[in-house]
Amino acid sequence: MKQIIIKSLVLVLLSFAPILLHAKGDVAAGQKKAQVCEACHGATGMSVDPIYPHLAGQYKSYIEQSLKEYRSGKRTNAIMAGFAANLSNQDIEDLAAWFASQEGLRDLKE
Repeated sequence: MKQIIIKSLVLVLLSFAPILLHAKGDVAAGQKKAQVCEACHGATGMSVDPIYPHLAGQYKSYIEQSLKEYRSGKRTNAIMAGFAANLSNQDIEDLAAWFASQEGLRDLKE
């Protein structure tokens, strides 16, 4: 009986493994990876040219979704498609964490 309970507990814990192992974005890693983004979006994600959107303070989930859609081709932009094509899921999570952690327009209005 004891073995059945232990095996059941192990199975339950293993069923949560994907959730527990799901990588979260790393802000510091995202800052390093975002250096290539600076030319258009600014050092902290606040672009100086109005043709490029501000990324600072954007919702993490929005940045992740946008980059994944540029990578897949679902969302089209010749410049962004080239940058997003080689991003891993971890790169995207890190970039999203960095930009979401920055003070942006959303934060300045509150």
